[in-house]
Amino acid sequence: MAAETTERPDDDEARLHALGYAQELRRSMSGFANFAVSFTIISILSGCLTLYGFGLATGGPAAMIWGWPLVGVFVVLVGLGMAEVCSSYPTAGGLYYWAAKLARRNGAAWSWFTGWFNLIGQVAVTAGIDFGAALFLNAFLNLQFGMAATPGNTIMLLGAILVLHGLLNTFGVRLVALLNSISVWWHLIGVALIVTVLAVVPDKHQDASFVFGEFVNNTGWGSSVYVFALGLLLAQYTLTGYDASAHMTEETRNAAIAGPRGIVRSIVVSLVAGWILLLGLTFAIQDYDGTVGSETGVPPAQIFIDATGATTGKLLLLICIGAQLFCGMASVTANSRMIYAFARDGALPGSSFWHRINKRTRTPTNSVWLAAGGAFLLALPYLWSSTAYAAVTSIAVVGLYVAYVIPVFLRVRRGDEFERGPWHLGRWGRPVGIVATVWVALIFVLFMLPQKSPVTVDTFNYTPIAFLIVLGGAGLWWVVSARKWFTGPKVQGTEEELAAVERDLKA
Repeated sequence: MAAETTERPDDDEARLHALGYAQELRRSMSGFANFAVSFTIISILSGCLTLYGFGLATGGPAAMIWGWPLVGVFVVLVGLGMAEVCSSYPTAGGLYYWAAKLARRNGAAWSWFTGWFNLIGQVAVTAGIDFGAALFLNAFLNLQFGMAATPGNTIMLLGAILVLHGLLNTFGVRLVALLNSISVWWHLIGVALIVTVLAVVPDKHQDASFVFGEFVNNTGWGSSVYVFALGLLLAQYTLTGYDASAHMTEETRNAAIAGPRGIVRSIVVSLVAGWILLLGLTFAIQDYDGTVGSETGVPPAQIFIDATGATTGKLLLLICIGAQLFCGMASVTANSRMIYAFARDGALPGSSFWHRINKRTRTPTNSVWLAAGGAFLLALPYLWSSTAYAAVTSIAVVGLYVAYVIPVFLRVRRGDEFERGPWHLGRWGRPVGIVATVWVALIFVLFMLPQKSPVTVDTFNYTPIAFLIVLGGAGLWWVVSARKWFTGPKVQGTEEELAAVERDLKA
């Protein structure tokens, strides 16, 4: 479906200059490293497993096993649409930059709101990933040292993990790129090891009728169709974050091809490996009720222990925790690049501070800590709401996918006027974009809806509230002030001025 033309690596700087930006970030990432960032953020050992308990109660095995490939088809289409646009505009701004360039009119407004959807989605996905890592780490500490899996302990661990990820990203892109490359193999080998152990060690396994046909509804809602649809959150949340390949293009060699490849390949590899993981985990369930009601608060941990024994189960749990920590680190990286680019164009309060580059590491250190701090604040409602994690994942899905599909939709409207990059879909560009847009419109409504009945303070889905606060504020700021001065992505200067910026950074 996709077509590519030859692109020389030394064209990267010239292409970036044509888009209006200086080469401020260090361009040291390979195509594999670019793919590794997105694959690491998708992290099937994070999304699949941290929402596995939600999936067991919201549709059960049938919804998880069949929902995964169903969602996967549409995610591939969204990713293809994004990849085509990424090839035309390989810049760290990514989605909001694309929206500004593709809109026929009111490009600044399209850019502004795309950027804010992307920002809240990025912060939420970082919160969701590291919150999941904190849950799993708390479960391990509970099993090993008796540390109770309480909301207070989980939030404390979340804070420590976010500080760790902030520090790692402060040291520079080379260390993070190395860890992301390691992460790819950690995930692939880890999934293979977990599935193999769960297939070989247990004395018994669930039969196929349970894995492919057992439908469970513990939500309180009466409609099976509605519950199945809600259960799609597991797959839709896991298959997010691949826009990282776009945000890292200013640090990637041969970016106009490597960026699109990174988007698509990370989705496809995750789709295949994730389904294998879900199958292996579900076949290995020994006691359904005991798994759902696990004292650790993490059903996959209970499956590991029941199926393989305490020692092996803890080792499998550590593999998952390692993968989740890699995932959170990469998410902070991508989030900080989006913040850096948005601030570069003056769209955040205190933009000059958040856009600042550490000249020693050539990384946006201040943006790193804004990403980590925002994620911590978004997860705090878990202290009083048991459904907060599902809400955070809903916020991530809605925010990111709306931002993903706006430039794809605008590309559809452009039709033959769209200027293709060296990686493109040919005549399939418009039909792919149309289907992707319809799908995102459906999930936008779906994941705003209540997930449990009756709706109480404890079960309330606060996704609409979060969007009302953040996007309501952004909308008010637009009407009152920003529409008068925000013109979309800024051009940093003439060719000579861009070269001067680059000389200053190198000095």
